[in-house]
Amino acid sequence: MKAICWQGKKDMRCEEVPEPRIEHGRDAIIQVTTCAICGSDLHLYDGFVPAMMKGDVIGHEFMGEVVEVGRDNKKLKVGDRVVVPFTICCGECAQCRRGNFSLCMTTNRNKPLGDAAFGHTTAGLFGYSQLTGGYAGGQAEFVRVPYADVAPVKVPDHLTDEQVLFLGDIFPTGWQAAVQCDLQPDDTVAIWGCGPVGQFAIRSARMLGAKRVIAIDQVPERLAMARAGGAETIDFSQENTLERLNEMTGGLGPEKVIECVGLEAVGHGITGVFDKVMTGIKMETDRGVALRECIMACQPGGVVSVPGVYGGLLAAFPFGAAMNKGLTFRMGQTHVNRWTDELLRRVEAGEIDPSFVITHTAPLGEAPEMYKTFRDKQDGCIKVVLKPGQKTPRGRGGPATVH
Repeated sequence: MKAICWQGKKDMRCEEVPEPRIEHGRDAIIQVTTCAICGSDLHLYDGFVPAMMKGDVIGHEFMGEVVEVGRDNKKLKVGDRVVVPFTICCGECAQCRRGNFSLCMTTNRNKPLGDAAFGHTTAGLFGYSQLTGGYAGGQAEFVRVPYADVAPVKVPDHLTDEQVLFLGDIFPTGWQAAVQCDLQPDDTVAIWGCGPVGQFAIRSARMLGAKRVIAIDQVPERLAMARAGGAETIDFSQENTLERLNEMTGGLGPEKVIECVGLEAVGHGITGVFDKVMTGIKMETDRGVALRECIMACQPGGVVSVPGVYGGLLAAFPFGAAMNKGLTFRMGQTHVNRWTDELLRRVEAGEIDPSFVITHTAPLGEAPEMYKTFRDKQDGCIKVVLKPGQKTPRGRGGPATVH
């Protein structure tokens, strides 16, 4: 079968690999109908995530049809149409029983690596390095799904793939980021990053009742999409984010802030130079300019919610400001299955059509060049969807244009 394989920094290839097979009674094999390139995948592309191995099949946003089921799997049957969350969870450990599915204590089959990196291992993830289990990902024609009697979400036939695909990652991620803010009717929430997760955080904050949403980015297409979702915007390449937020909030700052950028944040001026130097001399692994701004901007007593992915160490972390302002931090990989029932209901009710975020659709074989398009934000690219069975020429929009 064809799959997208990591072969090194900035080197993704569409290659022939062996088809997956049932390895455990709870497994299922999914024929992928639609998958996507996630912003988190760019961290792999850019070489920021350790413990990648040449030939690793990547991708963690995917859905499709069940074509084979293990003997012990009583949830799925051949022919079911499912979205597969990026987190692999057993449903039985103490963390799963608490609904902390991204912290599953069972599914990282490379537990010693997870323990060494994080102190304690977290859940296995699809297509996201040996640190999280070394599982083959979903940018492929077929995927083996372990513990498939727990996480996969059955979806109705009347909804398109594009309407439900993002239930496996970016929609619940944006939703959880907003839920973590404990939003109140008078709250202003500021959101750093208007990529796909930021777009869902904007709309989630609005659905959850925030009075005002302010979104920060520098890409015109992303800022326009944020405004279409009900946000006011700040272009940080044109104005000072902290000064502008103070102007917009009467000097108080936003009560809640959400950092949707993560470890590859880009800054201007001295902060941008600082992070470039510090990562260059290996004094930090992650660029923290967006997180630092969140801390400095947040109103005392406020909440900092962090769905942005970090993997290592930050320099010049303003912990004194966080402590003295009494900020609450809430963060982590998304507990996808905690949210999928409610979010699917909202999609079916017409409250949101998640396909709004898609700008590009391409066959699976064109993924390597689409990684570059997405990373460099060329051609107005905000979100790329891939079709493993599609043979038609790549084009912007197509069956899933921006709404």
